[in-house]
Amino acid sequence: MDRSNQTSPMVQFILLGLSAHPKLEKTFFVLILLMYLVILLGNGVLILVTILDSRLHTPMYFFLGNLSFLDICYTTSSVPLVLDGFLTPRKTISFSGCAIQMFLSFAMGATECVLLGMMAFDRYVAICNPLRYPIVMSKAAYVPMATSSWAAGIANSVVQTSQAMQLPFCGDNVINHFSCEILAVLKLACADISINVISMVVSNVIFLGVPVLFIFISYVFIIATILRIPSAEGRKKAFSTCSAHLTVVLVFYGTILFMYGKPKSKDPLGADKQDLADKLTSLFYGVVTPMLNPIIYSLRNKDVKAAVRNLVRQKHLTE
Repeated sequence: MDRSNQTSPMVQFILLGLSAHPKLEKTFFVLILLMYLVILLGNGVLILVTILDSRLHTPMYFFLGNLSFLDICYTTSSVPLVLDGFLTPRKTISFSGCAIQMFLSFAMGATECVLLGMMAFDRYVAICNPLRYPIVMSKAAYVPMATSSWAAGIANSVVQTSQAMQLPFCGDNVINHFSCEILAVLKLACADISINVISMVVSNVIFLGVPVLFIFISYVFIIATILRIPSAEGRKKAFSTCSAHLTVVLVFYGTILFMYGKPKSKDPLGADKQDLADKLTSLFYGVVTPMLNPIIYSLRNKDVKAAVRNLVRQKHLTE
């Protein structure tokens, strides 16, 4: 088979999902659907209040609105496909559909990493240099910061997706996953994938390692500044302005560390159980973090809670 036929748009991939566990599919369909609806509602409300409430027209809430929109895009790139797979006996996806899904998922993930780093810088300036905050974090600064996060994530996804989809696929094209996860797709290639692996390692260093280091350094300075505040009330107030972001960062990177950092089982029976656990962990990572983000920011932020209450009150007044 020549290379052009192997990478033809007519190629289809088969998604295994939970095919080996049909009894679980209906249960997880209901669970994931409910979580997806919470994601749409929670993040949709956050976007709405950051646009409509003038008190939230600040850099922090501008980034938060971007994060909420990103979470909606990220889950929408895969969850509908996963839900359809739970109800469909033969779960297939076209070559182009797989490429689009992989591109969107990779782009949103990389963008979120960079965006969380930008949000850490915003909190650093707000707490460590409050007098210069209006100047440093002016609209002329924070809009390009958010735009560059999206541009970097999309550019990285274009590189990774194009490299993956140029590979020849000459087997059964069975993806042992719920969606076109890039590592699962690379395993199907009947060609040398060393360039892809190197590219992904470099990408992970840039989009995972660098933001984590930047966030860590930012919070070292933030915590040092907070500890120098003489009053307990002042320290509490200062920490409350960044506690929601710090919680989101810990959930986001903690889940990634749990997914890829746990040891692999060498026992065949244990490997089967681990394969199921890995797929479920990946599935819930794709929905739990986007679902928790608006909850964390709503519960730990008085401004957001007040804005939501005002929005609900205005809705009742207009009815």
